[in-house]
Amino acid sequence: MAIKKKSEKQNKKILPALPLRDIIIFPNMVVPLLVGRVRSINTVEEALVGEQELIVVFQRDLQVENPEFKDIYPVGVDTKIIQSVREQSGLMKILVEVRNRVIIKNFEKEKKIFVAEMEEIVETDIQANKEDEALSRLALEMLDKYLNLNTSVPRELYTTISTIENLSLMCDAIAGYLPLKLKDKSVLMEKIKIGERLRLLIDILNQEIGVLEVQKKIQSQVIKKIEDTQRQYFLSEQLKEIQKELGKEGESDEISQIRNKIKGAKMTKAAETKAKEELARLSKTMSLSPEATVIRTYLEWLTNLPWVIKTNDNLDIKHAAKILDKDHYGLEKVKERILEYLAVKKRSKGMKSPILCFVGPPGVGKTSLGMSIARAMEKKFVRISLGGMRDEAEIRGHRKTYIGSLPGRIIQSIKKAGVNNPVFLLDEVDKLGKDFRGDPASALLEVLDPEQNHSFSDHYLEVDFDLSDVLFITTANTEYTIPPALLDRMELISIPGYTLWEKKEIALRHLIPRQLKEHGLTAKNIKIAEDALFKIIRNYTREAGVRNLEREIANICRKVTKKIVESKKEGFYRITAKKIEDYIGPEKFPSTEGEKEPKIGVATGMAWTEYGGEILFTEVLTMPGKGNLMLTGHLGNIMKE
Repeated sequence: MAIKKKSEKQNKKILPALPLRDIIIFPNMVVPLLVGRVRSINTVEEALVGEQELIVVFQRDLQVENPEFKDIYPVGVDTKIIQSVREQSGLMKILVEVRNRVIIKNFEKEKKIFVAEMEEIVETDIQANKEDEALSRLALEMLDKYLNLNTSVPRELYTTISTIENLSLMCDAIAGYLPLKLKDKSVLMEKIKIGERLRLLIDILNQEIGVLEVQKKIQSQVIKKIEDTQRQYFLSEQLKEIQKELGKEGESDEISQIRNKIKGAKMTKAAETKAKEELARLSKTMSLSPEATVIRTYLEWLTNLPWVIKTNDNLDIKHAAKILDKDHYGLEKVKERILEYLAVKKRSKGMKSPILCFVGPPGVGKTSLGMSIARAMEKKFVRISLGGMRDEAEIRGHRKTYIGSLPGRIIQSIKKAGVNNPVFLLDEVDKLGKDFRGDPASALLEVLDPEQNHSFSDHYLEVDFDLSDVLFITTANTEYTIPPALLDRMELISIPGYTLWEKKEIALRHLIPRQLKEHGLTAKNIKIAEDALFKIIRNYTREAGVRNLEREIANICRKVTKKIVESKKEGFYRITAKKIEDYIGPEKFPSTEGEKEPKIGVATGMAWTEYGGEILFTEVLTMPGKGNLMLTGHLGNIMKE
């Protein structure tokens, strides 16, 4: 096959042109087209007036409404309009016969229509060479394999195409009638030489066959899974009926295991009744259905909760006092309250656990104190942070009808502890929020009320759980943001800031040993003198707790560690007040000292803050006036506020 060009005058024509957006048509095809654009309809009507010859071009971008020369592919087709119908909706249907390929030399809008300057490509048949013949046979084999995999294309297409002797027409028929990608069809349209076109067609068919094979594999796996599920269901139903007829109706291993778990959980009577009802529903449900998964998860929660499992409290007061003193310096009021609770509990077995609320500034050891209490009583310890919590379901859980629902944080933590009498720390209770999803503080009213929490109801469980043996401890930075109803249920224990000497003792007993261990140092490497500690506390930290103090000690340890590593030998570093600035820089909070001699018009006062004592200077200023005395406020009341 060869390309024969006519003379330029005979070969080039300017004809009406119809741009197509979502289809590519090939020579020797009769194709119906739906025309909707106003300019396109005008173009078709212009062609019908003449010799009914119409050039069809193909757009690169489907979104372009009025394409230009740059928006179309360089090769189109020459067609003849066989039939046209104008519908009431304004659309036009035409039936066109595709003749041959044409090269688009220019494309533009003229008045109200599209026109194109095209150059005809006249193909003449010659005897196909052996390579083209081999490629055509391979293309037919690939087509046969493709049709076997793609059942949406009629099988008769192979018989029709295999009878076409013209290799160019055969290749175009395969490309035109198969549901290939527009991009692949456009590349095939641009290939003029039959050998190149056949090679490209074979590559495209090979890719499509690969995709269809993977698709068929996935589909067969899905069908097999469905068939296995149905088969399992029918067999299980048949087995039930056979056992029922023989009077030996039994249950599956899974149902038996869950039933044994229900018996071994020793749950309350109401919970056991509910669990048996759900188990009966599970036995009548298909094992792989979504409802069975929901029931199975619910029963796992019910059977895994510690309904009767508890730890034996260590009520030895001396042991508890020793643990509390070892972990925390000071805090005598809190320690005394815990020891009183242990003493009363030792004599009265039916005593209800108190609801303690530790109120104090950050860093004074509220959270760590809860851990020490658990260690002193040899109880399990669980903690949840309430800061920023806005959803009531975080406390009470979601109804189990919701997808992915779970119990609330209270029940989850009890399950995590594995016992029903842990020390339960509710951190940052003063920072609870609320919005359209509910008020978590209101949900905590039942949890933190000793008169009600013996029958705490979680939305997910739908049965009561006893929380009366749980020792609840809450922490807060301030009591003023806690809702009054919640505050009324708790026993407030104020933990004020530490004094200068208490901070010094905490640093010597706890902070310095911990930081030495974390930085790989020992007492043979570093010694922080007491005067250095006093200076750090006074001039480098201003806090009620000891967090910043520990950071400054860690800063010193890092500097010492760096020096040891750089010198490559062990050394001893004594940190005194004079050397402090060499390690942690200049003072952040210079000391305020009172005047040594009294001054006229200046009075010296003292103030208390959470961060320690301060000195206030009140200075009198004289201003011109009428001699009247006018009180604008009370300094004492303002300071109280």
